[in-house]
Amino acid sequence: MEANQFKDFAKEMIDYVSGYLENIRDRRVLPTVEPGYLRPLIPDSAPVVPDKWEDVMADIERVIMPGVTHWHSPRFHAYFPTANSYPAIVADILSGAIACIGFTWIASPACTELEVVMLDWLGKMIGLPDEFLACSGGKGGGVIQGTASEATLVALLGAKARAIADVKREKPEMSDADIVAKLVGYTSSQSHSSVERAGLLGGIKLRSLQPDDNNRLRGEALELAIKEDREAGLIPFYAVATLGTTSSCTFDHLEELGPVCNANNVWLHVDAAYAGSAFICPEFRYLMKGIERADSFNFNPHKWLLVNFDCSTMWLKDPSWLVNAFNVDPLYLKHEQQGAAPDYRHWQIPLGRRFRALKLWFVFRLYGIENLQAHIRKHIELAHYFESLVRSDERFEITEEVLMGLVCFRLKNSNEVNEALLKRLNGRGVIHLVPSKIRDVYFLRLAICSRFTEKEDIDISWKEVKDTADEILKK
Repeated sequence: MEANQFKDFAKEMIDYVSGYLENIRDRRVLPTVEPGYLRPLIPDSAPVVPDKWEDVMADIERVIMPGVTHWHSPRFHAYFPTANSYPAIVADILSGAIACIGFTWIASPACTELEVVMLDWLGKMIGLPDEFLACSGGKGGGVIQGTASEATLVALLGAKARAIADVKREKPEMSDADIVAKLVGYTSSQSHSSVERAGLLGGIKLRSLQPDDNNRLRGEALELAIKEDREAGLIPFYAVATLGTTSSCTFDHLEELGPVCNANNVWLHVDAAYAGSAFICPEFRYLMKGIERADSFNFNPHKWLLVNFDCSTMWLKDPSWLVNAFNVDPLYLKHEQQGAAPDYRHWQIPLGRRFRALKLWFVFRLYGIENLQAHIRKHIELAHYFESLVRSDERFEITEEVLMGLVCFRLKNSNEVNEALLKRLNGRGVIHLVPSKIRDVYFLRLAICSRFTEKEDIDISWKEVKDTADEILKK
């Protein structure tokens, strides 16, 4: 493909993409295909001679779209949002054209330097303390990871390296293996499954602690667990606090957990994967009170801040523990400017990395903070509107306080009836929801996900819920 063909193909694709997004509410949210649907639609092997790009375009609707779940439909309410915007899409085009692999500063200086500055911009936008920011002149700084799961694992490995170093200073006779066998970390039973997975991948025991009646992990529970483990000869070293849990968007009590971690030399990692975007609005920052006591903090702009996947931002007060833990420095990766700027390969699991900071730069400049704030506030207002509709029907109940863009609700009936309600709802294909269960209570989660969602879409979603409930309860 030469440049003239590329221009024609790209223009056609831009028209298709804009048409797809602007008319997405006309599509069924959830596909009806069965596993294996796609293989019969395309040849058994790759073409020997090239196809025409026009044929590729024609096959998008025939082959791909029948199997797409439309995450950006105004009636997609499952999971949490995944962000999407035209500036971020254009930034990805430029990133694909530059196509650098920014593992060191010299591999593409702009790739590293823009990331450093964008993480400072974003840190200021959400009110992070200065010690997390590179511009403060201290040790702190930020990095873009692929997902919050990666950030949790990276923080655990940094904490592990710090704990081993601390123990060896006091007990130099202990081997790394002996120390690791005694390490123990902590998280809430309401934390994302990726926290447990980080423990498995890091070879570390993680204890799941019970939250309070409002599903918030409290300082007293953590302090008691640490005391028990120290008495048992274990070494507490790592804790994860969640701001905006996946099941119900509740917030661990960071202001209590921080002092406990600091007093016991336990690395505190804060996972705000979904809710962190809301902290660009000053009125929601009370939910991150106590963040100054954390060692690392992470959230996903690719969830709620109009930055397309993948872009998971992470800040550390002292990244040297990661750099030292991950530092493998072969001759072919050395360069004269080492130490003058970060080499982000030392801050992450993979070696290579894309030019993801372009998406932040484009979105921040082309939306501005005030429009990003308006986006967040609108979603939260729509969630409260849906909450009011649920409360207006005495057959339903709200199961969790609505703080962000998530509403947890259920019929005042058995788990089995609510399971039947969800199955029927998703089967009708007008809206898409997923469930959760806390303390054996099954409930439905409705998240405001699409930047296209309006009040009229919420009315349609509520009508679907109400009409489907009528059908279920009649049976």
